[in-house]
Amino acid sequence: MKALNKKDMQVAILCGGRGLRFKEYTDAMPKPLVPIGGRPLLWHIMRYYEEFGFRKFVLCLGYMGNEIKNYFTDDNPRKWTITFADTGLETNTGGRIKKIEKHIGGDVFMATYGDGLSEIDLDELVEFHRAKGRIATLTSVRPHSTFGLVHIDGEGLVTSFDEKPILDHWINGGFFVFDRKIFGYLDENDVLEKKPFVRLAQERQLAAFKFKGFWKCLDTYKDHQEFNDLWTKGNSPWARWLDKE
Repeated sequence: MKALNKKDMQVAILCGGRGLRFKEYTDAMPKPLVPIGGRPLLWHIMRYYEEFGFRKFVLCLGYMGNEIKNYFTDDNPRKWTITFADTGLETNTGGRIKKIEKHIGGDVFMATYGDGLSEIDLDELVEFHRAKGRIATLTSVRPHSTFGLVHIDGEGLVTSFDEKPILDHWINGGFFVFDRKIFGYLDENDVLEKKPFVRLAQERQLAAFKFKGFWKCLDTYKDHQEFNDLWTKGNSPWARWLDKE
């Protein structure tokens, strides 16, 4: 197989949604610009990819897209190569990927959501994708329960509690690797996670990279508080660059 050239591989980031579950901030700014430790969430995502040598980004813009464009036009000290792609205000996730086809130059590219951070080894993810030889790879993660669990014995008495334990099932955590053949599975109205992924799974063209380490998405005000608490306490697993500064 041809060796991976990180300098050429692009990373598409879906950052056009309205963030309706986080209106405390998103009435005034797009969710990817919500600050964590003084920097936008989107900056943290891009900085994480840079840690593995990926510096070319295609930002799939929509809601308040000009705010994102203005931020990185005014402040790009990392000298990332950024393509700002207007993918529409109401476009679904699959449609946003479809609309950037003309901006993707290579045979393989990466993609992720603009609201999640992780400590996943991106090199391992790419090598897993190459080894599987499929059109698409997603990162599957095991989420924490949103509620504490109560354990009850046969007599109806509480025996113990689990405070938001890790669940047994796997979910789609983003952090994708796609062959450009993915564009043939997408229409401009598609939700990526529905018809395209179902078809790919039926054709055995969708692989899952199982990851058990830190992963978290920002959906609510509480998530935002938790991210900033991690940062303040110096317990931000995604911020690999801090060990080098």
